[in-house]
Amino acid sequence: MSAADSSASPLRQRFRPLWWLAFAYVAIGAITRVALLVMSGKGVPHSPLYWAYAFGVGLLYDLITYIYIAWPMVLFLWLMPRRAYVSRTGQWALYLLAALMLYWLMFVGASELVFWNEFGTRFNFIAVDYLVYTTEVIGNIRESYPLGRWLGLLALTVLIALLVSRRGLRTRDAGTRFWQRAKVALVWLVLTVVTVVAFKGTLKDRTDNNFVNELSGNGIYEFFAAFRSSHLEYSRFYTTLPDERAFRDVRTMLKTPEATFVSNDPRDLTREIRHEGPEKRLNVVLISIESFSADFMQTFGDDRGITPNLDKLVDQSLFFDNLYANGTRTVRGLEALSLAIPPTPGDSLIKAHNNEDLFSVANVFNARGYQSDFVYGGYGYFDNMNYFFNHNGYRAVDRNDINKDDPIHHENVWGVADEDLYTLAMRQMDSIHAEGKPFFLHIMTTSNHRPFTVPAGRVKEKNGTREAAVAYTDWSIADFLKRAASKPYFDDTIFVITADHCASSAGRTSVPINRYHIPLWIYAPKHIPPQRVHRLMAQIDIMPTVLGMLNFSYRSRFFGYDLFQLEPGRERAFPATYEKLGYLRDDVLTVLEPQRKLEQLRPDYDTGDGVPVQPVDRTKVDEATAYYQVAAELYKARQLGKRPDDNTPVKPLQAQQGSAGAAPVLH
Repeated sequence: MSAADSSASPLRQRFRPLWWLAFAYVAIGAITRVALLVMSGKGVPHSPLYWAYAFGVGLLYDLITYIYIAWPMVLFLWLMPRRAYVSRTGQWALYLLAALMLYWLMFVGASELVFWNEFGTRFNFIAVDYLVYTTEVIGNIRESYPLGRWLGLLALTVLIALLVSRRGLRTRDAGTRFWQRAKVALVWLVLTVVTVVAFKGTLKDRTDNNFVNELSGNGIYEFFAAFRSSHLEYSRFYTTLPDERAFRDVRTMLKTPEATFVSNDPRDLTREIRHEGPEKRLNVVLISIESFSADFMQTFGDDRGITPNLDKLVDQSLFFDNLYANGTRTVRGLEALSLAIPPTPGDSLIKAHNNEDLFSVANVFNARGYQSDFVYGGYGYFDNMNYFFNHNGYRAVDRNDINKDDPIHHENVWGVADEDLYTLAMRQMDSIHAEGKPFFLHIMTTSNHRPFTVPAGRVKEKNGTREAAVAYTDWSIADFLKRAASKPYFDDTIFVITADHCASSAGRTSVPINRYHIPLWIYAPKHIPPQRVHRLMAQIDIMPTVLGMLNFSYRSRFFGYDLFQLEPGRERAFPATYEKLGYLRDDVLTVLEPQRKLEQLRPDYDTGDGVPVQPVDRTKVDEATAYYQVAAELYKARQLGKRPDDNTPVKPLQAQQGSAGAAPVLH
């Protein structure tokens, strides 16, 4: 026994391994932070102040998190009887506990590097979300990274670390009693409660650089903070208006020339949408491409040439080049395209409770005799997709519906290759057409997702890279349109092609606007003349605009606009994360945040950076608040649902009244 050991009090001897764990965890935190800083590249300027903030505040969060993660060792040191603790068995038990904890902490650190590489943040709500779908997530990691080699290297690192630092784990106890050790556990419990109450994950967000704010956090802490905020009640956490004013303002903002409210009830958003002349019963195929950023295309300045077919399609379509997604996850895109509402904080409505029988785009089509299908190349239990679509007017069709004898050119953990997905979709289209019914298909692709593996021989880019996945996405859409052109229903089908969200969500601001920019093609060579539209457009406007082009007169509670009926100057978009709710209008981005905070920027559309607006434009804050508050309140009150009178026939405008819009004429 060393002199230091013999002179220390028995209680200090007993709990000395906590110092070992603290030094180990702080070291892991610092190494992880350095690696993430390097990975941030130009996202974090070479500023000593930024670095000092990231590592100083980061150390504080590491120490707070240490209080939580040390509990297994605190319990071991408290509850282990003295005689057993100082025995050889006790020593090896402590070594084993230390090894397991060190391995877990290093594994978490390595996982953070992978997560940052994909999303540009510490663990957040996405990580919480993925815990539910371990098959897909673990499969994705196994197919994307050399997992076995990494786990082996981690084990070797743990073994070396234990050999080097084993003196700090020697079991020493010159005579402690259970009640004495209980005092330490009680102090630890008090520290735990105090830090839970006194500290929040948002306290670190004090700089103007989102990367720095993320670096100053702690992955484990952020994970559990996100877990607690997975169900954010808008009225508790965000700035609000009086309910009557919020609903009044939303009714005012939703009023467009072709829309008339059916009642004077201030909380009823139901409008009758009227167009001139007969409806056009054309088929509609909506393709939402996984993770397809606008800046992949040469049309928007990319020089890699990985989207030649989609770039060519720009000149053959009605193309919208100023469109912004609702969020950074597939479920947010699906929500926007099927329900046409702003995103609610926390869970997407795709995954929320009581999400059945909502007023959806499919309801409008179904009332006209259409068959509405949601077609997905993976297993639709993921993200609750099958349940949501099956209970909201769609028939869900997924990987399980592929015939066993159908050729599969490639598949990975997320689903079959896009070309095989399109084959499945065309089988549905053929079947519905044979029944003499028009169809509305919403197809969700998977190939443009890590691990980025695609069928051999389709593209020249290296398999397993994002470039290969994007190039294959481009090839498979062109192949699908070519195959569809041979079908008898092709001439009477409108193809609506867009993205669910961008490929990356990281930026120096909390809502980097360039990470929400997605393209939109509306292609029907027999009906829609090519045109390029530069007006700002929200993802929730896509399907109301398509319904307008079809000349549908119907009842609506959508928050989305028919862009061609909207007066210039009223355009807006809703880029958001799971907790930061953006509102883009007139080149001003307003972001509502928990704890009733807000920020307002003039965004740089190329870099995603922004300049603070001073003074804050309160009108735009109130508009953003009204939209998000009303959407959340209606869902909470279960008033977004389908109603029996939604299918009430709406008479079209008489010819002499004229048309209020300027939509392209469908031939």
